[in-house]
Amino acid sequence: MAKRKPPRLLVEERRRRIMETLEEQERVTVDELVRRFLVSAVTIRGDLDSLAGAGLLIRSHGGALKRDEAADDVPIAVKETQHHAEKVRIGQAAAQMIRDGETIMLDSGTTTAEIARQVRGMRLSALNVITNALNIAMELATVPFARVIMIGGILRQMSYSLSGPHAEQTLRHLHADRLFLGVDGLDPGIGLMTPDVLEAQLNAIMIQVSREVVVVADSSKFERRSLSVIARVEAVHKLITDTRADPDKLAALRERNVEVITV
Repeated sequence: MAKRKPPRLLVEERRRRIMETLEEQERVTVDELVRRFLVSAVTIRGDLDSLAGAGLLIRSHGGALKRDEAADDVPIAVKETQHHAEKVRIGQAAAQMIRDGETIMLDSGTTTAEIARQVRGMRLSALNVITNALNIAMELATVPFARVIMIGGILRQMSYSLSGPHAEQTLRHLHADRLFLGVDGLDPGIGLMTPDVLEAQLNAIMIQVSREVVVVADSSKFERRSLSVIARVEAVHKLITDTRADPDKLAALRERNVEVITV
């Protein structure tokens, strides 16, 4: 029997896999991708040009290079392609904590956006969702059981998030059963970090008005430092991360009474 060709990928799926390959190898060539995806060089060049236009990679002669992840602040479109599989697993684990009738808070970020996508498929009768993120509000806008509460404020285009004095004032009058907080950096000794000062101030208030604080962060966040400290880790009740996280740092968090869940 003739060997069957593997099914062709949809454009978005192929481009996602290109980004995953780039994350693993840091550079790719057109010839390599042609062999991998069984498409023409013209198609691959179009994929790379499109991804470069969105700021997701750096185009080079004959291929592409990985963007520098060490940059303190990167667009949300870039973050969505980074550690995607881990974020999906974290989002699934976080969604399992949500109970019917609760009020939850979802901070801005790509991991919290995965939680919102999981919520879309849940069978609940009622759920209040407080958020400062435009993308999360749009994810939940058509979910019949979800009442979405946007807190307003100044738009930060890098993250589609709202922050500032107006957001802080609104948030002080609200209460959540559970906060799901995404962070850009996490260190047991320093605390939770983000590159934006206004967002750090807002995140600190989110912690104050929430009964339970659940940090959702893939293992890469343990390797980063950011400009603004949101809070010490003692303010966190639970952390959901992936299995690649440094065991010593997880042990240090457990010593500080943080319940650690790895997925």
